Amino acid sequence: MGVKVELPNSPPLLILVADRGFVMCGYLNVQAAEHLGVAAVMVSGVRDFEDILKAEVRACTSRAREMGIKEGMRGREALELLMG
Repeated sequence: MGVKVELPNSPPLLILVADRGFVMCGYLNVQAAEHLGVAAVMVSGVRDFEDILKAEVRACTSRAREMGIKEGMRGREALELLMG
């Protein structure tokens, strides 16, 4: 599932949700996701869902790392791992 929220005078807020976690834009907080114990991946500089899939992972939670996700991989790769 994808959520896109258009914001005034700025890029949209974006998130792609999978079965085991989610890929989010830079508006959302990786530290908060870490605190909650969820598998979350952050990419930045994105304006649409295709951008999320092409972007490099900038940060991720320890739970996401346990699934094989790491900084530098593409959003598409991370999302595939989050789908199980």
